[in-house]
Amino acid sequence: MRWDLITNDGIQTAQGDRPADSDSKLSRGHPEMAIDVQGGEFNFSFYRLTGGRSDGVDCLEIDTGAIRVLVVPTRGMSLWKAWSKQGQLGWQSPVEGPVHPSLVPIYDPNGLGWLEGFDELMVRCGLQSNGAPDFGAKGELQFPLHGRIGNLPAHRLSIVVDKAAGTLDVIGSVIETRFHIQSLKLDAHYRFHVNKTIIDCTDTVTNRRSQPASMQMLYHINLGSPILEAGAKVVAALDEIAPRNPHAAKDIDHWDTYNGPTPGYTERVYFARPLTDTRGWTTTVLHNADRTRAVAVRFDTHSLPYLNLWKNTVAIEDGYVTGIEPATGFPNPRSFEDQQGRLVGLAGGQSKSFTWQIESLENSAAIGKAINEVQSLQRSECKVHREPKTGWSS
Repeated sequence: MRWDLITNDGIQTAQGDRPADSDSKLSRGHPEMAIDVQGGEFNFSFYRLTGGRSDGVDCLEIDTGAIRVLVVPTRGMSLWKAWSKQGQLGWQSPVEGPVHPSLVPIYDPNGLGWLEGFDELMVRCGLQSNGAPDFGAKGELQFPLHGRIGNLPAHRLSIVVDKAAGTLDVIGSVIETRFHIQSLKLDAHYRFHVNKTIIDCTDTVTNRRSQPASMQMLYHINLGSPILEAGAKVVAALDEIAPRNPHAAKDIDHWDTYNGPTPGYTERVYFARPLTDTRGWTTTVLHNADRTRAVAVRFDTHSLPYLNLWKNTVAIEDGYVTGIEPATGFPNPRSFEDQQGRLVGLAGGQSKSFTWQIESLENSAAIGKAINEVQSLQRSECKVHREPKTGWSS
């Protein structure tokens, strides 16, 4: 894959390769390029993995001086993992990736093939569909689990550095198209800040056809240990929350707290409508038991009005993880979400943007500030539904 570096000094184009062994994926090695900016230095490497199920996967590694992030253009511009000074952000999936999309059977007849590539810190779900598999009247698969966008490669990548502002932008385009059916373009735009642990993202989705289209988007942000542990807690400002199914309803009183790794645990999912500040933004924080490590997820509810919480506290080797998932709706089959009016309509040529942020909180002061930020939004009591809410769960 070709990539462009754009700075005040001009444009450079290059590509590189790296073996797909565990050391290469987890160690920085020698940076391909270092750029001095106001307030510090960015280091980054671009390479292609070789060997195994990662063969042919392009990776872009960004080091801000405070956080190191691995972006995977080959997998829909996903964030594979991140490392701050306190350790890894992400989780330990039984899937050893990043897996090349050609090896992920998205259209497996049971609709669950997407799971064979799932191991990212953040993977997009969409664009035509983002939830559970959807089957037709004769049992044929119409829309697979979580859609296609996370298993489609970007066709161009640009790195834009603003030396005066101390920012580095990563921009990639991914097209989800099927002749006669739909043509949706995702322009993914990450912004990194020198010596900060913040990842900003603004995605723009454009309907490239002349005819109207509809879409869905869900950001599957996945966090495991060491942040996730027995006694960990998610803090969110919510207008209302409901269990996805009767199984989740049994534990509704503990929707915001977590068990340690528990062999045989069955996942629980909760659907929520967040409260916001005057700009329409909301914040959710996941912190460990003693509030020494945490992550904040902030997002603009004008385009992402719902929050889904996925609790999967199984054994570590089985995929101990929780998901904080801003979305346009709930991860039900697309046909159900369509009936409830939660699809996003796009006229021919129209675009829609989705904005969110992840921040690794590195000390107790930063964690306390973020929790106060959430609590300031909780101006009224959250309505807790003790059973699945009609119209929310399929």
